[in-house]
Amino acid sequence: MNSTQPGLRLLRPPTVIGQFHTLFFGSVRMFFLGVLGFAVYGNEALHFSCDPDRRELNLYCYNQFRPITPQVFWALQLVTVLVPGAVFHLYAACKNIDQEDILQRPIYTVFYIISVLLRIILEVIAFWLQSHLFGFQVHPLYMCDASALEKTFNVTKCMVPEHFEKTIFLSAMYTFTGITVLLCVAEIFEILCRRLGYLTNQ
Repeated sequence: MNSTQPGLRLLRPPTVIGQFHTLFFGSVRMFFLGVLGFAVYGNEALHFSCDPDRRELNLYCYNQFRPITPQVFWALQLVTVLVPGAVFHLYAACKNIDQEDILQRPIYTVFYIISVLLRIILEVIAFWLQSHLFGFQVHPLYMCDASALEKTFNVTKCMVPEHFEKTIFLSAMYTFTGITVLLCVAEIFEILCRRLGYLTNQ
């Protein structure tokens, strides 16, 4: 029974902020994306219409409008950001490292901080990619260059459904990314302070 205790303790990060980040990341953010994201973006391709309203034109312009769907992008972002922490916890499980070891042994403290820094870097990259792919506002009209599909089309107007809801959702996802970065920075400060406190008490 005792041999399983280190593994159970590894389910929680060694800092209070890290535990809050895990709760925020694992529940609120994923719930928001999984439930509300599907409600806002689930049928976007079906309701995306251009003038003239022809199926092949709608599909062509929608692929131009959305090189990657937001749901797929944010799902990839969540999985990617989870990787550094997952790798660290896998390493800790193999070495039987518990929470106190992370705070007391310098090498483990450094490894943990590196995993948090990698999360920050990945979130910043995702923020930059999101801003280039989706912008900060969804406009009701999209001007599609469909000349490659048929020369008579040239530039055609397309209606973007529920553009205001999508703008709100985009703002929320940017906010979640910003909060996650701030939590990661705060977690680094907390673990450094606790590490200094441990050295002071020695």
